[in-house]
Amino acid sequence: MQEKTVVITGATSGIGQVAAEKLSAMGAHLVLVARDPERGEATLARLRQLGPGNHSIHYADLSRLSEMKRVADEIATAERRIDVLINNAGAMFGKRQVTEDGLELTFALNHMSYFVLANRLYDRLRASAPARLINTASDAHRGRKLDFSDLQSSRGYKGFPVYGRTKLCNILHAGELARRWAGSGVTANSLHPGFVNTRFAGNVSGVFGLGINLAKKFALTPEQGAETIIYLASSQDDSVVKANGLYFSKCKVATPTAEARDADSARRLWDESERLAGN
Repeated sequence: MQEKTVVITGATSGIGQVAAEKLSAMGAHLVLVARDPERGEATLARLRQLGPGNHSIHYADLSRLSEMKRVADEIATAERRIDVLINNAGAMFGKRQVTEDGLELTFALNHMSYFVLANRLYDRLRASAPARLINTASDAHRGRKLDFSDLQSSRGYKGFPVYGRTKLCNILHAGELARRWAGSGVTANSLHPGFVNTRFAGNVSGVFGLGINLAKKFALTPEQGAETIIYLASSQDDSVVKANGLYFSKCKVATPTAEARDADSARRLWDESERLAGN
């Protein structure tokens, strides 16, 4: 990873922070995208303590389309090359919330930010080819289907199913990017990090929130959860270098659901996301 530039969202805690630290130790130049300045500066200071590296950070609310676009354009201006883009920011919410753009909050943060950053940073990735895009998805996509008449989950909102559908979007998005970017030298893959004991779902209350907190006692550590992200970002094995449009778990290719492999759904999601994102 020497002299390689890695852009990563959601890197101020949990698996994203571990991945950033490990990739920094390998020699990568880290470009972080964060929302909270206090956690952001602490993470940046930690990276600089671990070793030399001209790391940087950009602040944005990745649930807002204007902020997604602004921060992507700032990064594209600041960085001559991007070797790896890791879309890792994500959350689950117990109650339905709508952003200023009229998007359901989980969908906006977990999917639309991935879509917008990928599109607006593509030129930098292509200029650095061979380059990689990595979407942090989840096995929470299993059992979920997209309802294109209600992508904003206005009917019968429940936090975990909505979260699972956004993770389905992440897999479909990576697959569609692999198709659209074929021959460019930029690959796109997604992954399941496992159920990890992090700050994730800390804002979910009630019985479900209590269940999550109890389950975390038996969950993976952030170090274990970050392993597949680090593997996909750094490995020079042919199984990774040539991988495109695949889904990984435990550093191996895994098979997502049929819904996650549906090319028509992937194209339809792309078209709808493009419409929602606007210019």
